[in-house]
Amino acid sequence: MNLGVRWTLHGDGRTPAPGAVVRPDERLTWPRTAGLGAQHVVAMFGASFVAPVLMGLDPNLAIMMSGVATMIFLLATRGRVPSYLGCSLSFVGVAAAIRAGGGDSATVTGAVFVVGAALFLAGLAVQRFGARIIHAAMPPIVTGAVVMLIGFNLAPVTASTYWPQDQWTALLVMLFTGLAVVCLRGFLSRIAIFLGLLFGYLLSWVLDRVFGMINSPTADGKVTDHWRLDLSGVGQADWIGLPSFHGPSFEWSAILVALPVVIALIAENAGHVKAVGEMTGDSLDDKLGTAIAADGAASMLSTAVGGPPNTTYSENIGVMAATRVYSTAAYWAAAGFALLFGLCPKFGAVVAAIPGGVLGGITVILYGMIGLLGAQIWINAKVDLSNPLNLVPAAAGIIIGVGGVSLKITDDFELSGIALGTIVVITGYHVLRAFAPAHMKKREPLLDAGTSTYDSDSGSEPGSEPGSEPGSDGGSGAGSGGAQVKR
Repeated sequence: MNLGVRWTLHGDGRTPAPGAVVRPDERLTWPRTAGLGAQHVVAMFGASFVAPVLMGLDPNLAIMMSGVATMIFLLATRGRVPSYLGCSLSFVGVAAAIRAGGGDSATVTGAVFVVGAALFLAGLAVQRFGARIIHAAMPPIVTGAVVMLIGFNLAPVTASTYWPQDQWTALLVMLFTGLAVVCLRGFLSRIAIFLGLLFGYLLSWVLDRVFGMINSPTADGKVTDHWRLDLSGVGQADWIGLPSFHGPSFEWSAILVALPVVIALIAENAGHVKAVGEMTGDSLDDKLGTAIAADGAASMLSTAVGGPPNTTYSENIGVMAATRVYSTAAYWAAAGFALLFGLCPKFGAVVAAIPGGVLGGITVILYGMIGLLGAQIWINAKVDLSNPLNLVPAAAGIIIGVGGVSLKITDDFELSGIALGTIVVITGYHVLRAFAPAHMKKREPLLDAGTSTYDSDSGSEPGSEPGSEPGSDGGSGAGSGGAQVKR
């Protein structure tokens, strides 16, 4: 049985010939393969540990389960789809909404577990009936609108939680990160969000030394004197140990908030599989359903033990485009490194100490990029917003999702925000389409074009969402240059 874990040596295993590519079933020497794996870890690192922090989950467990998820994905696709599965930034808004409604970490992971199950079933449906089943239910106008409202729904989190903790640090981190995303080139541009976090970390330490404590709100909203960077937990943490696990808890109200994210995950998986196929020259359409199902299964496993959901990462696809090395052996190495990181509690303590002001500066850019991925989907698919059939449901759904409009069904149950906005977009589009005149029903190219394009010469991704993730790239995540997030 071919599991895709055997590779032939490419050439002499050292340096590929000019213009040559290392195919998924090939590898370089093991030391070079390990080095490439380490590079993939760095590429995914920024969004993969930012996402669990923003979701209130254990970053050690998130990194560990990203390695497990990648292994599951590579085995399921028989080594034909080289890709890394990292923590999805698309769920950050969902987690914030669930916690705002009184939910805890178990409620968050329970809701996301159901999303993983839905994604798994969607993958099986695609395997059985083909990708057109997704395209028919979720054309780009629907997919783009849902991704947009998920991203922009996060704006109040930055404005009310992170930014007020240290507004000047937030402002400087925002400026630095913006410059890094735009001005850096190659691999450095892909880790721009990570570099912004490092800059904010160092800046907070310097400001504490120069100005002392700051009087501002803490994460719980209480105004008090406190250090910007509190490293007390780092010294107390062990070097080696297991991350903290917990089981999921299932509540219908939380599940309904989370379910719309499955649309974003299907869209980004489709885009990533298409992009990898174009880069490797190997049509992977027959693996689309398998890839989606594998992502769903990996997310179910991660959330079942208290970790975050996972998704394919644009940052790592971009690394392949830059290096022209598509070997899945490098991803196995990256997954192994991630497992080792997850067994270091001291690493998790360093991540947990990220100052709120730093997150404020990062999330201003990151959340916006997640939302604008929806616009990127529209642009790539050439969606006609002058067509009322497209404009009306998208406009209504986005305003409902971003504004937090609610619809009270009973005394104990109401729909609001992301859940209600998504329902309005999907049902609104299909109901209006049933009654619309024929000239409004022209079908646009759907997900076949993918959601990202990759420039293998420069290693940058024009038009891809920065982040996470959303520049996804996904996020969901962030952005061109490892700031991408389609998560």
